[in-house]
This record gives sequence, C-alpha cells and structure tokens, in this order.
Amino acid sequence: MKHTPHQNIFNTFIAVIKFAMFCVLVGVQIPIIALLPRGRMAVWYMRVFMWFLVKLAGIKIRVNGKLSEHRPLIVVSNHISVFEIATFPLAIGGSFVAKKEMEHWPIVGPISRKFGVVFVDRRPSHARDALTHVQNRVRGVKYPMIIFPEGTTTNGAYVKPFKSTLFNFIEQSDTWVQPIAMHYRYRDGSPIDDETLAEHYGYFDNAKQDMGPKCSHERSAFGQIFHIMAIGGFRVEITIMPPVQPGNMDRKEIAATLGKIVSEKYMELKDIKNKEMKK
Repeated sequence: MKHTPHQNIFNTFIAVIKFAMFCVLVGVQIPIIALLPRGRMAVWYMRVFMWFLVKLAGIKIRVNGKLSEHRPLIVVSNHISVFEIATFPLAIGGSFVAKKEMEHWPIVGPISRKFGVVFVDRRPSHARDALTHVQNRVRGVKYPMIIFPEGTTTNGAYVKPFKSTLFNFIEQSDTWVQPIAMHYRYRDGSPIDDETLAEHYGYFDNAKQDMGPKCSHERSAFGQIFHIMAIGGFRVEITIMPPVQPGNMDRKEIAATLGKIVSEKYMELKDIKNKEMKK
C-alpha cells in the first residue's frame, strides 16, 4: 500500500489541538514530577508522562523479543528521531544515559534528572570523575539504562558506527549489554521507503548524514512532534536481541561488536521492508 503523508487544513487543525493538549499536560505534570522522590517511582512515572505524548502523536509500539533480567543492564539501540525518548520507556522501562549538555536545558534538564537520566560529561578534563559517577549510578539501579551510541540521529537509511567513548564505564565490568534494532513503519504495518522516512519521520541534521536521502528542511524537536501529529503518527518496531557481557573487551571492542550486531539486524529488517514494497 502506497502512503503519501501530507498536511492539510483539517489535519493541521487537529494537530494544533493535540499539541495544545500536550503542552497543557506537560504543564500540569511538572508540579507532580517536582514532588516525586528520586528513584524507581519517578522512573516509573516517566512512562505515564511519555504515554500522553505517544497517544497524542498517534504512535504504535511493537516489541519483538524479551528484555534480559540481568542487572546492571545497558540497552543500546540505533536512533532515528526524538520519539525514541518517549517510546523506549513505554516498551522496556528504565531510563537513559545522555550527554551532559542536556542537563542544563530549561525544563528538560530538571525533568530528566528526576526521571533518573544519567548525564555523561565527555570532556577529557572531566573524564575520570565522570566515569566514576556513571559507574556508581548504573550499578546502583535495578532497571535498564538506555544509550544511543551513534551519538546522533540518522535518516534511517543506515546505522552509524557506535562511539566508543560512551562505553568507557562498561569496560572491565560485570555489566550486561542488550542490543536493540529499531525501525519505523506506517501505523498499519506497511513499510516506509527511505525518502519518505527521511522527509517526514526522521529528526536529524542533514550535515551529519554519511549516506542516504536528506530532508528538504530541518524541523525543531517540537516542530517534529507537531508534524507527526499532523500526518497521523507511525509504528515503532523494536527488535530485542540476546544480551552480551563484554567481559575483558575494551571500549573500542565493545562499540565495534555491538555496532555490528545492531547494524546487521537493522539492515536485515530494512531488506525485509524493501522486499515488501516490491510486491
């Protein structure tokens, strides 16, 4: 089935209502989040917070596979848009490991801290202190911590090599790592071609893409949320693969091993979509 996502007066009007509802819900929930004690309760509440966004945006989630019960557990995945931040807590629970700069963003930073996000300072001068901080935080939680090791979002045509600096707190430890390959489809399950994915569903910087199509214009994060509300949402398919224990591997070996696993599975799923489109 061929889909052509587009905005018109009607769905734009509906999107305005949905986006306004989202903003109101965020405003209502901020005082609730501020009162929550840090810990598992706040991390659990993140799922409630994200549920509203996912429903208003019209996003469906399908999970294939089972999350490991090993702890501590790091989950790694490819990254296409802002919606992974909303869909992953609903699909697998847990919180995130994110770059330090986000900690100082208005509203986002304080909410993220309360939701258990661990911020990584990647500056060389702070490397040792940052490493100790992250290791202690990850070992102390009973829920999975999610990382997007590409370091940025992509157009969905490929998976970027994983950045090894994001794995320095895992090397020489007993931490388990579970790889995930995530891709998008239309809500009815039919495949999205690369050009449409890049133009409408991905959220990325054109200058950071190594291959594949680019979007005609880049949107802000909120602009992308509004656009998805206007075109009717999509389906996120999350494929969970068997966990890996890095053991004595160093961070570069860990990054290369996990990057290969995720990339190969993603391209396999992409090939399946391409064959479906040819039928």
